[in-house]
Amino acid sequence: MTNSRSQSDEPHLAEIPHHQELLDGTDWSSLETPSGTGERLPAALARLLDTDPVVRAAAMVDALGAVIHQNTIYEATVPVALYVAAILNHPATERGDLGQDTTPALHYPTRAALLEWLSNTAYDANDECVAVGERIWGDGYLDEYPEMRAFRDLRPAIYSAVHPLLGHVTANVREAALVAAIPLAEHPVLAPQQGELADHARSLLTTSTDRRKRDRVLEAMEVWGHDISGLENADDVAAREFHARRIAERWTGGYVEDPPF
Repeated sequence: MTNSRSQSDEPHLAEIPHHQELLDGTDWSSLETPSGTGERLPAALARLLDTDPVVRAAAMVDALGAVIHQNTIYEATVPVALYVAAILNHPATERGDLGQDTTPALHYPTRAALLEWLSNTAYDANDECVAVGERIWGDGYLDEYPEMRAFRDLRPAIYSAVHPLLGHVTANVREAALVAAIPLAEHPVLAPQQGELADHARSLLTTSTDRRKRDRVLEAMEVWGHDISGLENADDVAAREFHARRIAERWTGGYVEDPPF
């Protein structure tokens, strides 16, 4: 499968600096992380492009796991996200973290894992998170949370790096790109992209059985005003109804199932 859109059709919303420029030009030691400063991040980030899949897998933990904690955006999270976006098209990220195994299911590209990290980070800074924060802390929530604001401001730039991968030949890459693009597309500048994303969403729903991906895509389609009744399968309906029961039980103080005691 290839992207049916031509190169000239892709959104040119922002330029992301070269990954080495980001690595060399960022004062990492001045940036806050969950456990101190980011002085060790440059070396860890560089290892994401190592030719050894074991080294790359360890770097995913050392670099990306070091800038997130309990769904919080830190100072170091923002330049790390830019770096990740900048290396999405690097040849090293095409390789699998489990090596060139003869079993296709075990060949999982680093690129897909990077997209999943971007997706999780983008959801931690999406409009729903802002709305919850404003209900608790007031309208000045983002003024008191500049790290989240900075990430949200960069969504068009990150989206421009994710977008070309929506038509990637490898299913887990293009699906991860779609799930990452959905929260990024909440930025007002990206509203025109929702139509194209909906087309990719319909394609995913015809092929993927991944529960998390299907939930993300169906939720987005509904928010964008599409009728999802013809897109859901029996498992989707069951998952949606179970989620609704959990919310209802939470409000009433009961349990969906008997507690494990």
